[in-house]
Amino acid sequence: MDNTDITDKIDNMDNVGLTPQEAARGAIRAGLPLGSDRHEAVASTAGHIHSVIATLRELDFGDTPPAMSYTAGQEDADAAL
Repeated sequence: MDNTDITDKIDNMDNVGLTPQEAARGAIRAGLPLGSDRHEAVASTAGHIHSVIATLRELDFGDTPPAMSYTAGQEDADAAL
């Protein structure tokens, strides 16, 4: 399974979430074997990350320029907060 397959699987998870067993298999494939006591925590964390990313994908940034267009120090130092 390559990264594209993993990304597709994550994108199609909807609200089902990652089971502790799937988290363990994914970690082993990535070369990061987990202790059995960490499977549930990793699955829960992955589910949270997925939900945050799903929320970010729904945002409409409209005319917001990309971050690389920002130059540090260009803001007005005397601006009111």
